[in-house]
Amino acid sequence: MDTEDYRYKGLRKKLVQLLRNRGITDERILEAIGKIPRHRFLDHAFAEWAYKDVAFPIGSDQTISQPYTVAYQTLLLDISPGHKVLEIGTGSGYQATVLSEMGAKVYSIERQAKLFERTEKLLKKLGYGRIRVYLKDGMKGLPRFAPFDRILVTAGARSVPEALTEQLSIGGKLVIPVGPQDHQKMLRITRLSEDEFKTETFENFKFVPLLGGINP
Repeated sequence: MDTEDYRYKGLRKKLVQLLRNRGITDERILEAIGKIPRHRFLDHAFAEWAYKDVAFPIGSDQTISQPYTVAYQTLLLDISPGHKVLEIGTGSGYQATVLSEMGAKVYSIERQAKLFERTEKLLKKLGYGRIRVYLKDGMKGLPRFAPFDRILVTAGARSVPEALTEQLSIGGKLVIPVGPQDHQKMLRITRLSEDEFKTETFENFKFVPLLGGINP
């Protein structure tokens, strides 16, 4: 291990402790975050920001979510190995790698073409080629591969897209931030039967807006 790798490993260790102090107690999540080289998901010039608990711009008007937000959403998802998970908003690809490290079969949708191309290459380069990434309208989900055990939305929605709840398996969970642009409530929606859902409301967050269509 070279000096730089050793330094980043130390920074990841500090980040894991920070998340533990903030109430993230699932050791599987902490282990994944402690393993993934988060600095590789940012431009090299900004690598120092990778292990701070802040969101950071990644281009195309998108951000890489702060580590606490990634861990918090992952905790609400309640992932088990083998779960089929749909992520809406691939972004940098970091959240998808956390889910993958926890044993999920990850399908991820990105609507920004430039971001999609860059992230798809990066995931393969880092050894996460098993994560399936698609350039599509995330508000429509991925009906071809539905139903999903879990669906995660990493952008703020004005309301819950019906297409996503329809693509949940019975017993499946959807985690999505919903509300006005300046702040959203994190919701977890569990599908109890074909036409019955349970909604739980959690903390406030601020995400970039969930938009439809594809930006070429």
